Amino acid sequence: MGIEFLIINTLVILLLIIASIVTVLLRDLLAATVALAAMSLLLSLEFFLLQAPDVAIAQAGVGACLTTAIIIIAIRGTKRMEDE
Repeated sequence: MGIEFLIINTLVILLLIIASIVTVLLRDLLAATVALAAMSLLLSLEFFLLQAPDVAIAQAGVGACLTTAIIIIAIRGTKRMEDE
């Protein structure tokens, strides 16, 4: 493994940690959902870099797309506290 791989791998892991922290700290649910989707895409990129393309495709499909859509539908079905 070359130094380029280690640099890219470290960068993706750092971005993954930052996206995870941002997801937890955001108070707006939609913004947190978008940050969660970004984290999921970064995780699928990490799986791809680790030469597991089948896991990367499953993570991108289920984690980034399907889970994000389900969470957004659930948020739309709730009442926002700011509206009161």
